[in-house]
Amino acid sequence: MGEAAQDRGMPGGRRYVPIAEHGLIGDLRSVALVGTDGTIDWYCCPAFDAPSVFASVLDAERGGCFELAASVPARTKQFYFPDTNVLITRFFTEDGVGEVQDFMPVGGGQAEAERHRLIRRVVCVRGSIPFRTRVAPRFDYGSLPHTVRLTGDTAVFEATGIALALTATVPLEADGPDVRGDFKLSEGETAVFALDKVGGDVTPRRCARTEAEEQFAATVAYWRRWLSASRYKGRWREMVHRSALTLKLLTYAPTGAIVAAPTTSLPEELGGERNWDYRYVWVRDAAFCVYALLRLGFTGEAEAFMDFVTRHISPGDGKPSGPLQIMYGIDGRTELPERTLDHLEGHHGSAPVRVGNAAADQLQLDIYGALIDSIYLYDKWAKPISSGQWDDVCALVDWVCTHWDQPDEGIWETRGGRRNFLYSRLMCWVAIERAIRMANRRGLPADLPRWRECRDTIYRRIMSRGWSEERGAFVQHENGDVLDAAVLMMPLTKFIAPTDPKWLSTLDVLTEELVSDSLVYRYDPRSSPDGLRGDEGTFSICSFWYVEAMVHAGRIDEARLAFEKMLTYANHLGLYAEEISHTGEQQGNFPQAFTHLALISAAFNLDRALG
Repeated sequence: MGEAAQDRGMPGGRRYVPIAEHGLIGDLRSVALVGTDGTIDWYCCPAFDAPSVFASVLDAERGGCFELAASVPARTKQFYFPDTNVLITRFFTEDGVGEVQDFMPVGGGQAEAERHRLIRRVVCVRGSIPFRTRVAPRFDYGSLPHTVRLTGDTAVFEATGIALALTATVPLEADGPDVRGDFKLSEGETAVFALDKVGGDVTPRRCARTEAEEQFAATVAYWRRWLSASRYKGRWREMVHRSALTLKLLTYAPTGAIVAAPTTSLPEELGGERNWDYRYVWVRDAAFCVYALLRLGFTGEAEAFMDFVTRHISPGDGKPSGPLQIMYGIDGRTELPERTLDHLEGHHGSAPVRVGNAAADQLQLDIYGALIDSIYLYDKWAKPISSGQWDDVCALVDWVCTHWDQPDEGIWETRGGRRNFLYSRLMCWVAIERAIRMANRRGLPADLPRWRECRDTIYRRIMSRGWSEERGAFVQHENGDVLDAAVLMMPLTKFIAPTDPKWLSTLDVLTEELVSDSLVYRYDPRSSPDGLRGDEGTFSICSFWYVEAMVHAGRIDEARLAFEKMLTYANHLGLYAEEISHTGEQQGNFPQAFTHLALISAAFNLDRALG
């Protein structure tokens, strides 16, 4: 992984570690990103969407970080303890080998959950190594001043409304608003740092070496027990299981919510303005996650998300954007006002840094199909839905039957005005078609004549106005000629036969114009203006959709090659951001649920086709 920087905020250190040079740990409430140099670059406490405590990934000087590394030149390598979300960063020096074991304990009752403990266990495995640490929290995205109180081996950082306690088994010293420590370990020796949220009934508590050992074992056991429920026994199992473990880290245990990504404003283009906050529940992304997890046999997460849907996003009061919002807060809240944090420079100067998301008010008709498809699969594979849930489904389908032919902002949340997007029509068809299937299979009451008539009308509309004779392909929006990778979902949703001549022609045209060495662009912003400046990379979910579409079309060898190529773009831990740049770097928020759920689906279908 190259040389570990001694202090990234100082001359000589790397100011920014690339997005892909990170691993992820979490406790099903929040996560931390740990750089390959041992620095925690991103951490929000006490929840995914809470203001950051460490955000040096967005501003090397003002964001705050938790550095912990060998204080002499070292090569580093990072890996997960097998089949877990416990992250290990190793330091190779001339005099020895050491490692930092990073994890957030899961379970242990409500009181422990409120502590949000983050443990950093340093072990010298060979020789002897000097280490250095600097803990520099910057509360509320670096905008809130704090005090530090150091008593013995405990430092308490306190700001308005939040306090964190750092305990250590090595000496610490105050350094302005931060604390530092230098220590040396010999073979077999360990040091432990624990960061707790304190306040109310939660008081600072030392994490002795024995407790850290027990917590390490318990956390490893938790993740292995969870993963053992996977029914996937096919090829690429390690990548599939890493994707599953990542999706699990993106779930918010108190409500069953699933976030699209645990970060905000990591740029889709370095220096560009396509920087968004993804720490919310997109109905589409979460519904697709449910499909992927159900495929592997994880019904508990699907049930928790269905409870979230029932409690928080059942048909509402008929806002302009429809009975559903496209996204919700992890607690179900509907207000997600977008603002920019102008005091932060952004990752590698990619401003603006945004929190909140104005797209919450957009009309995106495809979410109805994504949600009802996931309910259909849950009803089929996990547990029959209740009568109350069926009433909600009927209300949504009736709304779709009335409103499917409106222009909308579409799956890609363009800020360039509403259009009659083919993908939105397609997923409205899915919403009605899956509801009809559920009604027929279980004999549930429904206005089937109306639903069937509407389903068939949408089908004919897509086949007539979504097809371009000139391009020989299905296109982005009605009566246009712009290509869009979202149409790859047409055979995946069973709308069209995967060997239909029109579809095979579309696949060929997409391959020629949007595919670059197996990587797939969403669309060309120059021919389809989306209201934003700059370019973007290839969109990784589309690359996996492409693999799946080729599997269904019977092009198995091509599909396998494209899939294997996509795997080479993962980072050292098997993690993906949203996009891949022209130079093969990860771009956008990280890690991205969309990419990992699509990997699972593509692997499942490709493995089954290979036999």
